[in-house]
Amino acid sequence: MKIFFSFLCAFIVHFVAVAQTLALLPQNPHYFTYRGKPTVIVGSGEHYGAVMNLDFNYDTYLKTQQVDGLNTTRLFTGAYYEKPGAFGIQKNTMAPADDRLLLPWKKVNDKYDLNVWDEAFFARLHDFMKKAEQSGVIVEICLFSSYYGAGWAYHPFNGRNNVNQTPTDLAPNKVNTLDNGAILKFQEAYTRKLVQELNQYDHFYFEIQNEPWAEGKDTVLIWNDYMGADDLKQPGNNWKNTLEVASAKSRDWHKNVSGWIVNQEKSLAKKHLISHNIANFKLPVFVSDSNISIYTFHYAHPEAAGLNYRLNKVVGFNETGFAGKSDDTYRRQAWRFMMSGGGLFGHLDYSFSVGSEDGKDLTNNAPGGGSPTLRRQFKMLKNQLERMDLATLKPDASFLGHAEGAFVYSMKDRQQYLVYAEPLLAQPCRINLQLPKGNYSATWTDVVTGNTLKTENVSVAAYSIMLQSPAGINDKTLVLKKL
Repeated sequence: MKIFFSFLCAFIVHFVAVAQTLALLPQNPHYFTYRGKPTVIVGSGEHYGAVMNLDFNYDTYLKTQQVDGLNTTRLFTGAYYEKPGAFGIQKNTMAPADDRLLLPWKKVNDKYDLNVWDEAFFARLHDFMKKAEQSGVIVEICLFSSYYGAGWAYHPFNGRNNVNQTPTDLAPNKVNTLDNGAILKFQEAYTRKLVQELNQYDHFYFEIQNEPWAEGKDTVLIWNDYMGADDLKQPGNNWKNTLEVASAKSRDWHKNVSGWIVNQEKSLAKKHLISHNIANFKLPVFVSDSNISIYTFHYAHPEAAGLNYRLNKVVGFNETGFAGKSDDTYRRQAWRFMMSGGGLFGHLDYSFSVGSEDGKDLTNNAPGGGSPTLRRQFKMLKNQLERMDLATLKPDASFLGHAEGAFVYSMKDRQQYLVYAEPLLAQPCRINLQLPKGNYSATWTDVVTGNTLKTENVSVAAYSIMLQSPAGINDKTLVLKKL
């Protein structure tokens, strides 16, 4: 009896521990469950250098995330960093001064020893993770990144910068492949070390590599036939008009890395989700790896979520930018994507920088936006989705007729209908709804201000009803609930 009781207690402890860890929501794997509660991930965070940059005050940063009501940040863990000025970012948290850069490996006479861990890095990482947990912030742990050509020259895996005799003449597009010589064993050791160190935490998932398509491409598709090189006046901007597919060699390497993660966690208490960064914009997912639970896109179109919805996994949009600084642009991107079935949204917020960890710096010269106002608007999105029944929520246009003067996106759960409308005209938009007969409450909300604009009860007698939005050009939501 004592043996059975001990076994039962151990089982309960294990079950409770597993239930707390971030996972796909079993009833609807397009969303998450965290600490036993259905969850969407929505955030607006710094440029991924919170731990490696010793000058960055992540205490203030994480408290700001908590106050703003957001729940994610993206973190690079050492295999990639940047130099000041990279990508036109004036205040780049991932480009600290050389003497303020902290990476996972010890330096010996100005070169890294890839066999020796720098415990100061892991102490700072653990401190960050504990404070993120206290702030309710879920962390994307991004293990690797493309090197974008010139960036490879100064990184630790490059034989010029370590004492471990890794290749010194390897092309950057071979680093994150299986054809990288002695580098592979150090990539594996680094991955396994991070898996081991982080296993105690519930509030994170792994992303294997940032933007793998930037290094090796098997396919480059021009997706706007009416826009050519002459239309893209600034040098280097052709990527904005192409769908780039990461190479088969890159995909083989990704599968290896996901295997390292899963293998390392076999004997550990907790199992964590793994993400694969697929492409810019949109693409039908081509990755076949049972270890992957999240597929992410950068600068995503809403179709990225719709095209891949039937995979029954989370589709995420985890980097914004290169579309100006307007809050309207990025707020609309977030609403469109999440209303199309996305389960994760992360804005790259350049109002965060060293000295401005409160996210109030609106002067940063960078290829994107970010502001306290925008973060408040993202909070409205997160809160609205979490007021729905995530276990049954799905994109659904079957109850929409014609919408006059607005672009609309629609979802429903087992008891509510949600419509997001972007008005195009000064006058109110009119939306035809095709609903089962009955009485409904109808609530209109301004997603820019958060103000409730109108609440009324409406009756559907003949399957169809026309509703008119309140006046005003701001984007709005309409929530209908059967009475």
